[in-house]
Amino acid sequence: MANTTRSAECLVSAKDRPEEIQPTAATSRDAAIVVTYHERTKHRLERYAAGPETLDWSAQPNPFREFAGARRTSLPHAANRLDASFAALHTPGAVTPQPLGIDSLGALLELSLGLSAWKEYGPDRWALRCNPSSGNLHPTEAYLICRKIPGMDDGVYHYLSRDHVLEQRARIEAPEHDAPAALFIGLTSIMWREAWKYGERAFRYCQLDTGHALGALRYAAAALGWTVHLVDRASTRELADWLGLDRNADFAGAEREEAELLVAITTGGAPARFEPIPATRMQWSGQANLLDPHPMYRWPVIDEAAQASIKPPAAPIATALLPEHYPPLRHNEETRAANLFRQRRSAQRFDAKGVQDAGSFYRLLDALLPRPVMPWDVWNFAPRVHPILFVHRVEGLAPGLYALPRTEAARLQLQAAMRADFTWTKQPDCPAHLPLFRLAEAQCGKLARTISCRQAIAADGTFALAMLAEFDTPVRAEPWRYRQLHWEAGLLGQVLYLEAEAAGLRGTGIGCFFDDVCHELLGLQGTAFQSLYHFTVGFPLVDERIASLPPYPQSN
Repeated sequence: MANTTRSAECLVSAKDRPEEIQPTAATSRDAAIVVTYHERTKHRLERYAAGPETLDWSAQPNPFREFAGARRTSLPHAANRLDASFAALHTPGAVTPQPLGIDSLGALLELSLGLSAWKEYGPDRWALRCNPSSGNLHPTEAYLICRKIPGMDDGVYHYLSRDHVLEQRARIEAPEHDAPAALFIGLTSIMWREAWKYGERAFRYCQLDTGHALGALRYAAAALGWTVHLVDRASTRELADWLGLDRNADFAGAEREEAELLVAITTGGAPARFEPIPATRMQWSGQANLLDPHPMYRWPVIDEAAQASIKPPAAPIATALLPEHYPPLRHNEETRAANLFRQRRSAQRFDAKGVQDAGSFYRLLDALLPRPVMPWDVWNFAPRVHPILFVHRVEGLAPGLYALPRTEAARLQLQAAMRADFTWTKQPDCPAHLPLFRLAEAQCGKLARTISCRQAIAADGTFALAMLAEFDTPVRAEPWRYRQLHWEAGLLGQVLYLEAEAAGLRGTGIGCFFDDVCHELLGLQGTAFQSLYHFTVGFPLVDERIASLPPYPQSN
């Protein structure tokens, strides 16, 4: 439904936007660390970013965090009770809000952060989740702060997706009886899960996964008739304190977690205001498990980038731009949303001859525009990430390079920064409101494949894209925006995943790409714009040798 209660940010037009924040000496130092990290972790044609020289998959870190000694609450498997169609989620008011309780809470977590299937191939067995992750490594953890929810004690809980249970990390003593019911969800990252495979570039992937998880939460909440609001004034250290991540004894010997963001789940009306709970009323329990007893590598630059990009207390919040006046997104997909969320997969191979119809292509891109409705009502900030498309086989469109600037200001900036010979022409059958521009006509399959670390999947889909972020201005003024830019890219990726599934296609996020080769192709110089994430969509080829098993057999 439309977001009319954004309490943390006021919406202003571009002409009313405040002047850029002037960085302090400390901010400039942190920004330099973040920018240096970004440059250092770029893949290049002559070398990849630093990573492990070898991988022993039998020694992969445990993909599930759990807390020994924490009281567990089993959640109902209630997702099958939700009948809302995927189309209904895009129509404000079409889904009747469910009451907040343990059943609806179980459905929310099951459809956003829960398991979607178990896979088996020979002796190997692994889990898939509704929220995608680079390499299926899943660094993202979720914590709940619950108040006055029927069937639950007030407190802080950790969600263990493997068992679909909540582990009570803290009990709130002497709860306020007159306080309204409230639910907050915090997302964190265990950096080592990604670093184990990807080395120094892992910090980037953890942030992209956070954006995917945020999107998964927003879509799942919509299936319940709920909304999701960022609690965007929370600092990184405050959030770590509220979620118990700074409790050294509880993580003794175990991998630490990095606080990312906090959201308020709203079942109707204005979002609940988060009020910190005094430490004297918190009774903590639980010991974090060790995920990797024999780590072979250390990547200190990840910790340096994480420290330099933490959000400070009372961080200035940049106001968001008013959304462009786009017509309502028209969606006809009547598949149950719950089924669509659980069938989402990352394609491993595509049919290199498949041709996508223009209608589904335009509708997919239309869903990326920043309307003040689901899922973009979760995003309180001006759009700063803009797709550049490599169109391969879309009916009625000439193969070539295209741009989808998500604001008019970005179009002007990109046009000034890119190659002078790009044409910036609109296609005759493209919807008038869709800001899709052809830059150059060309067969670009080999080019997309080369840029995407020579992966065939970037050429075999119907199209691929690079997500260009407005980089220098926000990051140098406020280094924590480095994380936020990746969250926005991950959120875009989640929309692409689900819209592709709705169109009978499939998507795949691509974290491995040659950063500066992409920039050089576009004629970009310096770091005003940087590509943060690549993606590809097409007709999947499924490996039938891999068995697919139910995510929670006990629920069937």
